[in-house]
Parts: sequence; structure tokens; C-alpha cells
Amino acid sequence: MRILLTNDDGIRAKGIQSLWKVLAEIADVYVIAPDVEKSAMSQAITVQHPIRLDEYSAEAVIKAWEVGGTPTDCVKIALEELLVDSLPDMVVSGINHGPNLGTDILYSGTVSAAIEAALHGLPAIAVSLNAWDHCDFTVAAQFVKQLVPKLMHDPLPPHTLLNVNVPALPASEITGVAVTKLGFRQYENTFEHRKDPRGRSYYWMGGNIVDDETSEDNDINAVKQGKIAVTPVHFDLTNYQLLNTVDDWNLTL
Repeated sequence: MRILLTNDDGIRAKGIQSLWKVLAEIADVYVIAPDVEKSAMSQAITVQHPIRLDEYSAEAVIKAWEVGGTPTDCVKIALEELLVDSLPDMVVSGINHGPNLGTDILYSGTVSAAIEAALHGLPAIAVSLNAWDHCDFTVAAQFVKQLVPKLMHDPLPPHTLLNVNVPALPASEITGVAVTKLGFRQYENTFEHRKDPRGRSYYWMGGNIVDDETSEDNDINAVKQGKIAVTPVHFDLTNYQLLNTVDDWNLTL
């Protein structure tokens, strides 16, 4: 089995390095990841300047490259150029430093890399740890190691990926695994207005998370309860219930 591993935190991040050492125990691993952090890039691709890449020295993997581009660039260049003669059987993106829960996946470079793999018809997993500092990726990496063979044996429908979020807890404190739907997450006080030393205004994006508490069976609540959340995600955004409604408008030019 061949696995392509990527992320959005950069090839030197502890999350991806923890994961490739574990996955190398069950597969031939190829790592193609950004040369620097490219978080919150969504499905961005590089079209205004060249994409440069260099080989990266990494223990336990078959071959690794660091790419001067986005997570989506990494998957595209891997599948359409670097590995075109020996395509991977699966793409795994992560382990992300910080969660990718609910509607935040629309911004996530980690999830978007997995989406790109699914667009190419490959099984894909995006995995994130619900912590930013002092991260221990052991539990998340071991979970993915168990999940990969199951996904290979029982593939998902086309254009579907698994989004996995792991609580930052020891294995003994994980309360289970929940198969969930996506929650809804938004932010309040998103922009902080500041002034630079020359008195010019600028804005720093941040904000407080406001989670939808009305639905219990979503990924956000599962992680809060100490469970690993596994969410099947596809990217057909069509609202099929409204097709007839909009058609009844009899739109004309």
C-alpha cells in the first residue's frame, strides 16, 4: 500500500512527522507538504508565480518533498507530476495542529488537501488534533494507523473523504469514537483594530468561537465529550430541496 501524506502546517511540523513514522509501519509513505505553514488556505492554488520544490530528508519514508505552495498545490503536483507513474492508494492530510470542526473545514488547508485527493478519485483522510500547544500526537497517529486499513477494505463513495478530529487527551481518557455530522461554527468580535507605530490602522483577525449547541450529534460536541469525531464529508454543495423552488421562478434574461 502506498500513502501520500501532506498537511498545511509545513513539512517540519511535529504533527506530520509523528504521522509518517507511524504510517511507515504499514505502508510505503511519500511526503509532499508545504515548505512553510499554509494554514487557512482553503482550496487555494498557486497561479501567479512558479511552484518550487526540493527533496526533503526524512527517515522511514520512501521519498519526501517540500513545496513552495499551498496544500492543494502539494496534492495536485504529487498526483499529476511527481507520482503519476506510481499513484498512491490513499492520501492522508495532517496531523493538524488545532481542530478542523464544523463549518471551519471550509477554510482549512488540511481538509482541502484531502478534498483535492477525493477530486482525483482517491480515498482521503484529514486528521486534526484539538490542541495548538504542547501537542502529543500519539493517540491521533495510532488512530489513523487503524483507520487506514478499514478505509482501504471498505471504500467510501466517490468524492467523499473522512474528516477526523481527535481530543488532546491520553488514550485512557478518550471516551469513544463518534461518527458525526458537521456542526456549525462562527466567530464574534472577529477583528481587533490596532495601530502601528506610525499611527496607521490595521486589523488582526481572531475572535471568539460561537458553536451551535442545538444539535448534539455533531463533531464539535463529540470532541467536547472526549470522543474522536469521524465525519464523512462530500463536496456537492447543491441544495437539492430548492431546485424546484428556484426553477418555479421561471428566470429569464
